[in-house]
Amino acid sequence: MDMSTTITSLLILFCVGTTAVHLLSVLAVALRMRHGEPAAGNFPLPAVTIVRPISGADPYLHDTLKSSFELEARNVEIIFCAAYAGDPAVEVTRRLIDAHPEVDARLLIGDDRIGRNPKLNNCAKGWWAGRNDFTVFIDSNVMLTPDYLGRMFEVWNAETGLVSSPPIGDRPGNFWACVECDFLNTYQARWLLFADQFGIGFAHGKNLLFRKSILEPIGGIEALGQEPAEDAAATKAIRAIGLKVRLTRHPFAQPLGRRKLSELWRRQVRWARLRRATFPLLYLPEIFAGSLLPTAAGVAVAWRLGFDLLATGGSLFLLWVASELILAKCMRWHVSFESTVGMIARDLLIPAIWVAGFVSNGFVWQGHEMSAERETTEVQTG
Repeated sequence: MDMSTTITSLLILFCVGTTAVHLLSVLAVALRMRHGEPAAGNFPLPAVTIVRPISGADPYLHDTLKSSFELEARNVEIIFCAAYAGDPAVEVTRRLIDAHPEVDARLLIGDDRIGRNPKLNNCAKGWWAGRNDFTVFIDSNVMLTPDYLGRMFEVWNAETGLVSSPPIGDRPGNFWACVECDFLNTYQARWLLFADQFGIGFAHGKNLLFRKSILEPIGGIEALGQEPAEDAAATKAIRAIGLKVRLTRHPFAQPLGRRKLSELWRRQVRWARLRRATFPLLYLPEIFAGSLLPTAAGVAVAWRLGFDLLATGGSLFLLWVASELILAKCMRWHVSFESTVGMIARDLLIPAIWVAGFVSNGFVWQGHEMSAERETTEVQTG
């Protein structure tokens, strides 16, 4: 076999292999719907403490925080946490608490520096003040459904140490918000849910359900500061004691509003650097996760074999995009003409973001300059 034939064969193998894995991931996640609607309400729920860190003025902040007061579960205490009294989210939260006196909710203010992660520092006081064993951290920009806790506990069993759920982008206000939907939904959430189908769950910081009785013996909330991202630290700590991270079958929405390209870029690069620092071996193949390189390989094969380049490339890209659109429809996620066009922008950005993930460890999070480098201290596992 000469060199030209070998190169062509490798290109075919790469194109077919990556496309097959892509389609398999789409099918596996779509099959999560096979059980129908969640079984929330079909079993009694334990007492739960909800800790919601608040920071800044998100366009849908009132709606997302208000959803905390509309849960079906009743044996719940809600603790909102702010680092500073002057934070613009504080007044919104106070008004909501005053408007719902029937709900056990309170606001704690203070900055407990247990590590370099500003969100974790903000959550610490809620963790310590909470009365219940089960505690869930929920970002302020997550929209809760009335059966939120039922959906979280639906997947908890004796082998579970943590339940999580990735965010699903919703209510995009412009084109770049649609692109962010494409990143969050049929790209990042798809891969996380796909891994969970095979029992390999990765926590996502938007929603984290713990048991204090499990986390305290291995370092408590401080253990989540052993990595620059609390979800990566939680995943490693729970796996280290032989328990599993589970994801909900139906993720929860994050209303987006308007987004700028610069905001999208900074956010995606920040997450890329965190993934590269915390799970380096899993980060390496991410560059192959979009349609750009497989389509380029298919076009190269078509050129070598004398096929129509436009037809080959267009058919491959259409296959990738159409499968994602079908998945979004099955999962009832946002789909629009802009989001379809946005998949092109997203897949063009994926290699650039992947490279940027290697360029530096630094990033800015909630106004804090941080590094993706890991702390030197270790999590206690026994």
